[in-house]
Amino acid sequence: MSLRSIPKKGELIRLNKFIAQSGLCSRREADVRIAKGEVTVNGKLVTEMGLKVTMEDKVEVEGKALNPEPPVYLLLNKPKNTITTTSDEHGRNTVTDEIEHATGYRVYPVGRLDRNTTGMLLLTNDGDLAYRLMHPSYKVRKTYEVVSERALTDDELAGFQKGIPLDDGVAKAHKVQGFADAPNWFQLSVFEGRNRLIRRMVEYYGTEVTKLKRIQYAGLDLKGVPPGRWRFLRDKEITDLRVLVKLKPLEKVVTVKKAALNNSKKKSVKSVSSFI
Repeated sequence: MSLRSIPKKGELIRLNKFIAQSGLCSRREADVRIAKGEVTVNGKLVTEMGLKVTMEDKVEVEGKALNPEPPVYLLLNKPKNTITTTSDEHGRNTVTDEIEHATGYRVYPVGRLDRNTTGMLLLTNDGDLAYRLMHPSYKVRKTYEVVSERALTDDELAGFQKGIPLDDGVAKAHKVQGFADAPNWFQLSVFEGRNRLIRRMVEYYGTEVTKLKRIQYAGLDLKGVPPGRWRFLRDKEITDLRVLVKLKPLEKVVTVKKAALNNSKKKSVKSVSSFI
C-alpha cells in the first residue's frame, strides 16, 4: 500500500485542494461549494477562490468538519447483494463501511454498480481522480461479462455497436464479443456510465440480463482478486489512472510502516461476500 504524504504542519495549500484531499469531492466541485457559501474556515464563511489554509485550520462544509488524509486507492471484486453507497436508509452495511473498518480510511466508490451487478469497483478518497474517471468526457472504458435470458443473434450483438435507442439517448458499445460454446454469454465494452445502461441495452431486444459482471475498468482487471476480496492499487496503477484522465502523477509517494501494511493485508484477504 503506497500513499502520498499529507501536507506538513504549517504548509499552505489551496482550500479546494484541502477539501478534495478529505475525499468529499473534486477541486472543481469544491470551488462551486465555496462560491455557494457552504464552506467555513475557523468558523468564518469563505467565498474567496484561491484562499490557502493549513492542516491546523478548521475547515467545515455545511457544518461537517473535514480532515485530509493520504490518498487511498482500492480495487474491490464486488459480490452480489452488496450496497454500493456511502449510506443506506435501511441501516444495512455498505461497501464503504466495511472497507473503512478494514483499513481505517474513509473511501468512496468511483461510480456505482447496482445491487445485483458484481465485479470491479474502485474506491478512493482522491476526489479529483474520482470526478474525472466518472466524467463522460474522459471516455473511461468499462468491460462487462453478460449473460442474457435468451441467446442474442449475431445481428443483435452487432446492433450494440451500431447503437441502441434508449429513453435518454442512443447507447453504443465500443466492442462486443460473443462465444460460440456459450450462446447466452457475451462481453461488451462501453465508454459510458449511465444508470443500468447494459441491462437497458439488452432489454431493448425483449430479453433480460440474468448475470452481469464488470471485469475491466480503466485498464484494470480482477486478476488475483476473488469475489468479495479487495486489494490496494499499486503505484504504477495509480499513476496510469491519473495520466489516463490528464492528472499529474502523485508528487510524493511513501510506503506505510511495515506493521500497518501487514495488518492491512490480513484484513484485505477477509471475505466481504456477507455484505448485504
